[in-house]
Amino acid sequence: MKYMLLIHSAAVDEQGGAPQCTVEDWMAYDKDVRDAGIHVSGESLADLVTATTVRVSPSGERTVTDGPFAETRELLGGFLVIDVPDLDAALDWAARCPGSRDGGAVVVRPVADFGA
Repeated sequence: MKYMLLIHSAAVDEQGGAPQCTVEDWMAYDKDVRDAGIHVSGESLADLVTATTVRVSPSGERTVTDGPFAETRELLGGFLVIDVPDLDAALDWAARCPGSRDGGAVVVRPVADFGA
Protein backbone atom coordinates (compact mmCIF):
# COMPACT_ATOMS: atom_id res chain seq x y z
CA MET A 1 0.00 0.00 0.00
CA LYS A 2 1.27 3.47 -0.81
CA TYR A 3 1.69 6.09 1.92
CA MET A 4 2.74 9.70 1.64
CA LEU A 5 5.06 11.00 4.34
CA LEU A 6 4.62 14.78 4.62
CA ILE A 7 7.82 16.01 6.24
CA HIS A 8 7.39 19.09 8.43
CA SER A 9 10.48 20.63 9.96
CA ALA A 10 10.35 22.66 13.11
CA ALA A 11 10.43 26.42 12.68
CA VAL A 12 13.87 27.97 12.54
CA ASP A 13 15.34 29.32 15.75
CA GLU A 14 16.03 32.96 16.62
CA GLN A 15 19.36 32.82 14.77
CA GLY A 16 17.72 31.39 11.64
CA GLY A 17 19.08 27.91 12.28
CA ALA A 18 17.38 24.72 11.15
CA PRO A 19 16.80 21.56 13.18
CA GLN A 20 19.83 19.43 13.93
CA CYS A 21 19.54 17.12 10.90
CA THR A 22 22.59 16.95 8.71
CA VAL A 23 22.78 16.38 4.98
CA GLU A 24 24.41 13.05 5.81
CA ASP A 25 21.35 12.08 7.90
CA TRP A 26 19.08 12.72 4.92
CA MET A 27 21.38 10.92 2.48
CA ALA A 28 21.52 7.84 4.74
CA TYR A 29 17.73 7.80 5.13
CA ASP A 30 17.22 8.16 1.37
CA LYS A 31 19.65 5.29 0.76
CA ASP A 32 17.85 3.08 3.31
CA VAL A 33 14.46 3.76 1.68
CA ARG A 34 15.81 3.00 -1.80
CA ASP A 35 17.74 -0.09 -0.65
CA ALA A 36 14.55 -1.42 0.99
CA GLY A 37 12.80 -1.16 -2.40
CA ILE A 38 9.92 0.93 -1.03
CA HIS A 39 10.69 4.30 -2.69
CA VAL A 40 7.96 5.46 -5.08
CA SER A 41 8.68 9.20 -5.30
CA GLY A 42 9.73 12.15 -3.21
CA GLU A 43 10.98 15.69 -3.40
CA SER A 44 12.35 18.41 -1.18
CA LEU A 45 10.62 21.74 -1.52
CA ALA A 46 12.40 24.99 -2.36
CA ASP A 47 12.83 27.67 0.31
CA LEU A 48 9.64 28.96 1.92
CA VAL A 49 10.16 32.46 0.50
CA THR A 50 9.46 31.04 -2.98
CA ALA A 51 5.91 29.96 -2.05
CA THR A 52 2.80 31.54 -3.52
CA THR A 53 -0.74 31.02 -2.20
CA VAL A 54 -3.84 31.05 -4.41
CA ARG A 55 -7.36 31.44 -3.00
CA VAL A 56 -10.61 31.63 -4.95
CA SER A 57 -13.63 33.36 -3.40
CA PRO A 58 -17.19 32.02 -3.72
CA SER A 59 -17.73 34.56 -6.52
CA GLY A 60 -14.75 33.13 -8.43
CA GLU A 61 -12.33 35.99 -7.75
CA ARG A 62 -8.74 34.79 -7.55
CA THR A 63 -6.33 36.22 -4.98
CA VAL A 64 -2.62 35.48 -5.26
CA THR A 65 -0.37 36.18 -2.26
CA ASP A 66 3.37 35.76 -1.77
CA GLY A 67 4.14 33.16 0.87
CA PRO A 68 2.15 30.37 2.49
CA PHE A 69 0.89 32.39 5.49
CA ALA A 70 -0.14 29.23 7.29
CA GLU A 71 -1.02 29.42 10.97
CA THR A 72 1.71 27.01 12.00
CA ARG A 73 5.25 27.08 13.30
CA GLU A 74 6.19 24.01 11.25
CA LEU A 75 7.27 24.23 7.63
CA LEU A 76 6.41 21.63 4.98
CA GLY A 77 9.84 20.75 3.68
CA GLY A 78 9.07 17.89 1.35
CA PHE A 79 7.35 14.59 0.84
CA LEU A 80 8.10 10.95 0.25
CA VAL A 81 5.79 8.31 -1.17
CA ILE A 82 6.61 4.78 -0.08
CA ASP A 83 5.02 1.43 -0.91
CA VAL A 84 4.92 -0.77 2.19
CA PRO A 85 2.67 -3.62 3.38
CA ASP A 86 0.71 -1.68 6.00
CA LEU A 87 0.35 1.39 8.22
CA ASP A 88 2.66 -0.03 10.89
CA ALA A 89 5.50 -0.29 8.37
CA ALA A 90 4.80 3.27 7.16
CA LEU A 91 4.89 4.54 10.75
CA ASP A 92 8.22 2.77 11.33
CA TRP A 93 9.73 4.49 8.27
CA ALA A 94 8.28 7.84 9.37
CA ALA A 95 9.90 7.44 12.79
CA ARG A 96 13.28 6.81 11.12
CA CYS A 97 12.99 9.99 9.03
CA PRO A 98 15.37 12.77 10.11
CA GLY A 99 12.48 15.22 9.72
CA SER A 100 10.70 13.64 12.69
CA ARG A 101 13.45 14.82 15.07
CA ASP A 102 14.13 18.06 16.93
CA GLY A 103 10.58 19.38 16.92
CA GLY A 104 9.76 18.25 13.39
CA ALA A 105 6.95 15.89 12.45
CA VAL A 106 6.10 13.45 9.69
CA VAL A 107 2.42 13.13 8.79
CA VAL A 108 1.58 9.70 7.34
CA ARG A 109 -1.37 9.46 4.94
CA PRO A 110 -2.49 6.60 2.74
CA VAL A 111 -2.55 7.40 -0.96
CA ALA A 112 -6.08 6.98 -2.29
CA ASP A 113 -6.53 4.33 -4.98
CA PHE A 114 -9.61 5.30 -6.96
CA GLY A 115 -9.10 2.41 -9.35
CA ALA A 116 -9.79 -0.18 -6.66
